[in-house]
Amino acid sequence: ELAESGKFSKPIVTDIRPAETFYRAEDYHQDYYEKEQEHYKEDRAKSGRDEFIKEYWQ
Repeated sequence: ELAESGKFSKPIVTDIRPAETFYRAEDYHQDYYEKEQEHYKEDRAKSGRDEFIKEYWQ
């Protein structure tokens, strides 16, 4: 449905496959956004994620 919606100018090429074995990350990776708030905010700001969400999903 999303591919046919015309929302994006380029084709969606990500395969959606059944989940396989899940490996939990080490404890120091868990809740990174809470443990390293400043680094998380910096990384998120640099990623362009929020701008992408505003442009395409709101």
